[in-house]
Amino acid sequence: MIKAITFDLWDTVIHDDSDEPKRAAQGLRTKKEERRHLLWEALNAQEPLAIETVMQAYDVADAAFNHVWHNQFVTWTVRERLQVILTGLGRTLPEVIFAQVIADHEEMEVRIPPDTTPGIANALGELSTRHPLAVVSDAIVSPGRCLRDWLDLYQLKDHFNGFAFSDEVGHSKPHRDMFAKAASDLGVEINEMMHIGDRDHNDVKGPHALGMKAILYTGTRDKDKNITTADAICEHHSELPAIIDQLVNR
Repeated sequence: MIKAITFDLWDTVIHDDSDEPKRAAQGLRTKKEERRHLLWEALNAQEPLAIETVMQAYDVADAAFNHVWHNQFVTWTVRERLQVILTGLGRTLPEVIFAQVIADHEEMEVRIPPDTTPGIANALGELSTRHPLAVVSDAIVSPGRCLRDWLDLYQLKDHFNGFAFSDEVGHSKPHRDMFAKAASDLGVEINEMMHIGDRDHNDVKGPHALGMKAILYTGTRDKDKNITTADAICEHHSELPAIIDQLVNR
């Protein structure tokens, strides 16, 4: 019996990288470029350093992050990621400066926010009157506190009764701990939840392994559409309440 619904955020509720055109319109660097520039600027102010050196070190750290994320189901915090780079470069930063670089990374997607996915506000408004809802989301750069701020910015946070962010839980999807945190927040068993997300491995096969049902959302990312084992596919959030009703009543 389905008693609660969980949502991925990136490319399910948040339209990933829809903030890049906004940045370009303001003459700003891309997020990837800005993150590297922020660290280089702080280091170069202490002792001159070629930006290419920082960029290479950042790329190496990103590769290490992705390995740990995909194989150990852990997302390093921004502090941990940047510390890996500093250690590799044999450099340090005064804590007050380091803390500012970290904050500038973490808050980038709140200061210039990406958009919501089409129709999600109405879908959440309708679904929250029928089922308790929770967020189950990996925190790649923006931590849970900033993702809550993003949800607040678009007046979506109050639709949710629970939050499982990988930087707070200590593991990332599809680790059981992420869904266990949401189940605990909502007061249900894990197998009494249904999950909606855009990635077959994390958002479908992960929940299925825990006895949950899962819906693949393809409105912004449809790479997994032809390989998914999802219980249903949702192409637009206007379809979501009816799809969920069908699965709940099946």
